[in-house]
Formats: sequence, structure tokens, C-alpha cells
Amino acid sequence: MIPATAPPDFAPLATERLTLRPLQAADAADLHRLINDWEVCRNLAGVPFPYPRALADEWIAASAVELSAGRAYHLAITGQEGGAEMLIGSVGLRLDRKARIGRLGYWVGRRFWGHGVAAEAAGKMARWALAHLDLDRLEATAATDNAASIAVLRRIGFRPSGAGEQDFLARGGSQRVHHFAALREDLFGSPAGASATPSPAGALPLLLVAACALIDSDNRVLLSRRPEGKTMAGLWEFPGGKLAPGETPEAALIRELREELGIDVAAACLAPLAFASHAYERFHLLMPLYLCRRWRGTPSSREGQSLAWVRPEKLSEYRMPPADLPLVPLLRDFL
Repeated sequence: MIPATAPPDFAPLATERLTLRPLQAADAADLHRLINDWEVCRNLAGVPFPYPRALADEWIAASAVELSAGRAYHLAITGQEGGAEMLIGSVGLRLDRKARIGRLGYWVGRRFWGHGVAAEAAGKMARWALAHLDLDRLEATAATDNAASIAVLRRIGFRPSGAGEQDFLARGGSQRVHHFAALREDLFGSPAGASATPSPAGALPLLLVAACALIDSDNRVLLSRRPEGKTMAGLWEFPGGKLAPGETPEAALIRELREELGIDVAAACLAPLAFASHAYERFHLLMPLYLCRRWRGTPSSREGQSLAWVRPEKLSEYRMPPADLPLVPLLRDFL
């Protein structure tokens, strides 16, 4: 099965100014100092005010358990001040594995407001989640009078998805809230179709892409997961890429497999199996799929992508771009 979460030894996430890392017991005093503030607590549904000091220790311990179990990621937002690390706030993501949804939340200490910290941290968490976790959608809520949080969610790519009510402990009752949601195209953009072949007026330009099913000695197929920062990040696909002007599909694959995976493939080892034809919003993609059982070198990630060797009967368990999906049953039946 596809791993639904990162391993317990979570590697910190870095932005230009911040580090997002698991909360530690030593953070409790600073966490309590920052969150025990009416202006912070009033906007957090599950947080009481006053915020007891002991609750900081309990929350940090609970976050470690949830991280280890893969149920949620509650991370410290930290920065640098005078060369020393300082706690700024927290960002979290609760997972609904069955629905493939992550629910985003965050807060920042009042002294750090107005510096773009919340957007930087929440945006990084959201992009990382859709690129690395087995999720299709992110959700978040903000009280209708929390203009700053609403602006943050819009800024990082979330779109309004409705309204409702939610209980807020610090306020002692139900409050009106806005609901927000984000899909991959909201955070990473839709495929743009750059370098597509011009077409007659009114028709979608044609984009030629070549893909390869590398098959090992155990009859497993190599899939590559699109890394954070690329369109459709987090989806699995067959290695390959766009054809350069004047390039044949075979030449494109030889080049792409060397650049992406560090392996050398001869044109004679590439056997065409099928092709995909799919209309995206801005272009029409035509993608031949080749089989390859022989190459030199060991496939390894050269562009930050995750790799997985998958048995044919398990291919359908991996979320793929729409263009790749019709190729899966053809490949599975052939193997």
C-alpha cells in the first residue's frame, strides 16, 4: 500500500525565514507564553482562555503521539533571533485518511503578526501535505470576524467552500465561520501546456509527451511522484517528459530517464505499448507509453521526486494524473 504519512522521524520543513518542526517538551513555556493571549485564543476553536500552563505540556505530548501514529502533524513554527531559535507559533494538519482530506490549522503569537509569518508557514504546510501525503483535498475554517486568517487562506490558494457554525471554547459558544478548501490545482496550478504545438483557431494546442514503464526482474513497474512545486504535485506517474522541438519520443525518453533517474537506456530497449490522449483545460496531451526492461545504472531520484516499485495489480491504488489512468489497465493486462 502507499504510505499515507511520513515516518515518525519527521524531517523539519524549511521556508525562506522559518522552520516547521515537531513540538518538543522544551517548547512548553514559550508556547504557553504566546498562546495564553485573548487575541490569539479567541480565534482558535478548541483552545480555552485562560490557557493553563499544564495544558501546554499535555498538548505537546499528545502531538508527539499523533505524529508517531500518523493521525496528525502539529508542528512548531520557529525562526531565528540573534542567532538563537525562537518559537513563533504552531501549524497543524489533521488527517482523515478514509476521505483523503487534511484539515489545516495555525496560530502565531501576537508580536509576530503583520509580518507574513502565518501565510509562509501555512502555505508551506499545505503544499508539503498535498505533495507528500496521500491526500486529495485540504480544508480549513476561520471565524467570520477573523479577517487576518481569511486573508491568509486566500493568499495561499484556498477558496471559499461554504459557511456554518462552530463552537469556540474561549468565546464560550457557537460562532459563524467560513469554510475553505484547496485542491492540487489551487496550490500548484493547472498544467499550462508550455511548448505545445500550435493548433487551428478554436482547437486546443497539442502537447507531445513520452512516458516509460520501467519493469524490473520481479515484474514490478517504477512510478515517480511529482515533487512539491510542480503542477499536480503528489500524483504518481510513469517517468518521462515533453518532447523538445525536433526530438523523437525515443530520444526524449533517453534524455528524460537520464536526467530524472540517472540511468542510460538504448533506443532498442524501448518498446511502444500504448498511448494516452487526454484534453486538459489549456492543451490536448498525446502520450505514447513505452516498455523498458533493460537499462544501465540504478534508478534514483535526481529531481526531488519519490520513487516506488509497484506490482501490476497494485497500480490502481496510486493516484495518477488523468492522462495516465487509461494506461494502467492496459499495462496491467500485458504484464
